[in-house]
Amino acid sequence: MDTVLAPTPAQTRSPAGPVSLPVTLAEMLDARDRRAERQRMVLDRYQAPVLSVTLVMPGPVKDTPDSRFVMETAAGELDALFARTGWPVLFHLPVWGWTGAEALYAVDADARDLKRAAAALEDGHPLGRLWDLDVLCPRGGGLSRTALGLAPRRCLVCGEAGHACARSRRHPLDEVLAAIEERVNACRAR
Repeated sequence: MDTVLAPTPAQTRSPAGPVSLPVTLAEMLDARDRRAERQRMVLDRYQAPVLSVTLVMPGPVKDTPDSRFVMETAAGELDALFARTGWPVLFHLPVWGWTGAEALYAVDADARDLKRAAAALEDGHPLGRLWDLDVLCPRGGGLSRTALGLAPRRCLVCGEAGHACARSRRHPLDEVLAAIEERVNACRAR
């Protein structure tokens, strides 16, 4: 397997405990670049839509018990989705790191159907707003919600357009983190 696709063994399973260390901007940018390279390699190799899973976890600490719970819940929901639809998963790579948990799935499905299903999970699950489920196509790049006529994502705090609130930093970080904690605690209590 290519070195870019092959994370260390510690990255492919949820480690025993969170790192809970602040992440620098340089580390986040490096993680984003490595993820983009893995995405390109998986797209090239499988010539199938790729579902890229990351988390909405603002703030400097990305690897926490809550973030692990959120990612493990996303993985379970995606496994159930693939079983329900019969879409074969051609490749799956979970990556656990201090810059945040992420995963890639190459799925033998129509990209538009996959994006609709991913958006339904994001919109319908209590933790779905904390998942960033992007669908990438072998030819044509990413598939947006708006390209499918789907509503934009909503703000975690106030329910308005999420991008507008994030861009303007309308809500202080502690307010956003409190909204995340409330969602996670409610889901854990179920």
